[in-house]
Amino acid sequence: MPEAAYVDALIREIEHRLPAVWGRPVETVFIGGGTPSLLSPDALDRLLTAVRTLLPLRSWAEITLEANPGTFEVAKFRAYAEAGVNRLSLGVQSFDDRFLKALGRIHGGDEARAAAAEAGAIFERINLDLMYALPEQTLPELKTDLNTALSFAPSHLSCYHLTLEPNTAFAASPPPLPDDDVAAAMQDVVESTLEQAGYLHYETSAYARPNQACRHNLNYWQFGDYLGIGAGAHSKLSFRDRVLRRANRKLPREYMAGVEGGVFPAEERTLGTDDLRFEFMMNALRLNAGFENGLFPERTGLGWDKVMTEVAQAEARGLLERDGLIVRPSALGRRYLNDLLEIFLD
Repeated sequence: MPEAAYVDALIREIEHRLPAVWGRPVETVFIGGGTPSLLSPDALDRLLTAVRTLLPLRSWAEITLEANPGTFEVAKFRAYAEAGVNRLSLGVQSFDDRFLKALGRIHGGDEARAAAAEAGAIFERINLDLMYALPEQTLPELKTDLNTALSFAPSHLSCYHLTLEPNTAFAASPPPLPDDDVAAAMQDVVESTLEQAGYLHYETSAYARPNQACRHNLNYWQFGDYLGIGAGAHSKLSFRDRVLRRANRKLPREYMAGVEGGVFPAEERTLGTDDLRFEFMMNALRLNAGFENGLFPERTGLGWDKVMTEVAQAEARGLLERDGLIVRPSALGRRYLNDLLEIFLD
C-alpha cells in the first residue's frame, strides 16, 4: 500500500469531517495504532501540516507519536521532532530478551535501551510502556525492568498487567503466569517504586512526573470528545442533542476504498442513557483523583439522579469516596476496579 496514498486518504477524511468539528480547538494529536513510526518523516510532516492548515491546532498542543523500539532510527526520529512531534511513546514492554520473545515482540532488550536513551535526547517528553506479570516473571526481574526504565528519566510511564485477550495464541494456550498473589505483589512494587521515584500515580496504569500527565489520555478518561482518523479509528463527538460514536473500517485497503467512494464510517451509533452512564464511569473512575460531579451532566447531558443510586451503593461497599463535589475510587475501588464498574452496568 503506497504511503502517499494512505496519507491522501487521511487528509481527505479530515476535510470530510470538518463540519462535525468546526470551531472546536484541537489541543492534542495522538498518532497511534499499529506501528505509526513506519511512516517516513516526509509523510508525517505532510499529515501534521494538513492538521495545522485545516484545524484550529493550539500552538502548545501535545503531539504524541507511538513507536516500536525495533523501528527506531536516530535521524528519522529527529525528523519527526522537527515535524512537530513533542512527545514519543515507546512500546518497550520489557528490557529482558526472554520476556520480549515470549510476548512476540520484534525488538530485543538492547534495542529497547538504545531507543529509550536516544528518545530522551530528542523529544521534550517520552513515555515508556511496560508490562508486568509476564510469563514466569519474578519480583526481582520486575524490579530490574522498572529500574532500567527509571534510568532513562522518562516523563511518563505506563505499566500494564498482562491480560490474555480472547482469540489470541496466549488465550488458546496460556503460558505459565505468576499467580494472583504474586501479580498483586507486583502491582504493589510498581506503585511503590514509581511513587518513591517522584512519579504521580494518576490513572490505573499511568504514572507521570508533576505536570507531565498525558493530556490526550486525560481528555479520553474525562469523557471528552475526540476525532479519530484512519483505518480502525474511533471517534466520540458530542452535539447539542446527542453523543455520537463512529468507527472506521479496520483494514487499510477497505478504509481507503471507502474514502475513495465517499463512504467513511463503517459503524455509527448514538449513545443511549445506559451507554452514557456506564461509559462515563468506565473512563472517569480510572482516574485516581476522580472527577467533580458536575462533569457527569456536562459530558453526558444526563442529570446526576441517573447515577445517584449506584454511587451510593458503591460508596456503601467501600469502593467509592465522596469529598465535597469530588467523586473518586477508594483504594479498594482502584484495586477492584471491575467490581466498581459493574455497579454502573444496567
